[in-house]
Amino acid sequence: MTVLPPAAPGCASCAARDAVIAEQAAAIGELRLDLVALAGEVAELRRRLGRNSGNSSMAPSADDLPGRTPPPAKPKRGKGGRGPGKQPGAPGSHLAWSASPDEQVPHFPAGTCGCGADLAAAADLGVAASHQVVDVPLETATVTQHDLHEVACSCGRVHRAPVPAGAGAAGTVTYGLALQAWCVYLMAAHAIPVHRCAELIEALTGAEPSPGFVHSMIARAAAAVAEANRAIRCLIILAHVISADETPVRAGPGPKARKRYLLVACTSLLTYYFLGDRSLKTFTAFVLPDMGGTVVVHDRYQNYDAIPGLIHQLCTAHILRDLAGAAETYPDAHWPIQISQALQGLIHAANTARAQGLPAIPDDIAAPLTHAFKHGVLLGLSEIPRLPGRKQQPCRDLLECLRDRQDDVLRFARDLQIPPTSNQAERDLRPAKTQQKISGRLRSEQATRDRYAIRGYISTAAKHGAHVLTAIHDALAGTPWMPPIPDPP
Repeated sequence: MTVLPPAAPGCASCAARDAVIAEQAAAIGELRLDLVALAGEVAELRRRLGRNSGNSSMAPSADDLPGRTPPPAKPKRGKGGRGPGKQPGAPGSHLAWSASPDEQVPHFPAGTCGCGADLAAAADLGVAASHQVVDVPLETATVTQHDLHEVACSCGRVHRAPVPAGAGAAGTVTYGLALQAWCVYLMAAHAIPVHRCAELIEALTGAEPSPGFVHSMIARAAAAVAEANRAIRCLIILAHVISADETPVRAGPGPKARKRYLLVACTSLLTYYFLGDRSLKTFTAFVLPDMGGTVVVHDRYQNYDAIPGLIHQLCTAHILRDLAGAAETYPDAHWPIQISQALQGLIHAANTARAQGLPAIPDDIAAPLTHAFKHGVLLGLSEIPRLPGRKQQPCRDLLECLRDRQDDVLRFARDLQIPPTSNQAERDLRPAKTQQKISGRLRSEQATRDRYAIRGYISTAAKHGAHVLTAIHDALAGTPWMPPIPDPP
């Protein structure tokens, strides 16, 4: 760099030059500060664009959005010489032979023998081979007229036969319970839109229900399963451990950007939904405030912590994804790998101990993994110091959570009744995403509540092994399937 000679005293041109140089130096300093700030912003934007379902809590459906980097592909099958599918020599699977078929059709040879004799007159030697075919007969909607007779008793009183279930007012025509159940089943269980549901039933049965009738079945079925949902809610409250989660859904009038949130509280046998938003008011109106001492497995959303009386298990799947993102943010750091491996080791040990019928992970297995977890967190905190103010470096908040809420992270290792992840809740919320992709926005919030009242009922029935279509039919008939009451501990 060339050093200019100092200005001579009283030299106007030299003083002007010095003023220009000072101004340029100040501008260069400001530009350097702006450059550092822009470099930080670019790094933060790249980090955010690099977030996907593999290193954050983002849904897999967002992995293919413009600018997103999808998670790395899973490792391919090793070169062991074993191809996918059935292996040579392994027993195959096939339809089971029925010992009592619904119909038996005899077949006899027709025509003439080589000698010219008619085979119709040949002697029957018995069945030489049998074939069974499983098929669905073509269904056609039938009209059944119910005539209610009256009888007169010898005492003079007149008695009329009761109206069959599902029949409408006298002199009117209505669709029967089986067709009503199909409407509800297709919409609630398979997210078929209303108009397509009407078209599908017409194609399958010949009946022509109007879209208005099909849509009206949502409210009717929701009222029919209300008693069962109250029982499900009570059993959720009494459960020792539940999983909880929330997801945005497009429901109700308003712009496309306006969203509601669907909350779920569930176990392996129960499912209960609630429509609202992500505010504390919604969480307070949900089932959570009625739980005292219940373990709730959830993500790190702050509203769960605001409900008093709950015991928390933070979802380790969310934590592991965040640690994968930390490993990408700090590629030279060892602590994300150390914490991930320790946490994965504890999850595996918990699954193994549970399969062996043990109440907890043996101490000789849990102690070194817990030690590695703690020291990985301390190592990360030492490498990412806390900054003054609220805005922190990436992953600092994650490390502080792992340090301050270690009991809530590792509770599953001490009580094997507690699952380490909220995967059950995510599975129970997945139909909401399926419905949204198929049908789009639900225009009425009340209709959305009715849909998920039905969805919670059929999800619980399916978890108990009940036939979903039968459960819907029974509910419309006035005898809904009810969840069994467990024996007291």
